[in-house]
Amino acid sequence: MAKTQLGARVDEDVAELARKRAADLGLSIGDYLARLVQDDASGLRARAVDAAARFLAEHQSVFDDAEDAQRAPGGARAA
Repeated sequence: MAKTQLGARVDEDVAELARKRAADLGLSIGDYLARLVQDDASGLRARAVDAAARFLAEHQSVFDDAEDAQRAPGGARAA
């Protein structure tokens, strides 16, 4: 498949995040950006965010209990 060069201006912190994330994934910046666009266009990213929101909504009490146990004074911890 032929490749087309695109140009975009972003803040330096965004550019650095893109560089680091691409490196973490073993991708070039171009391949990383292409993956992001494909995931976004396919709806994958939206489905993942929705799934995470549902998970948190269903299990919020577990997180709340863990936070409450960390705040318990003097070693008193919930079981």
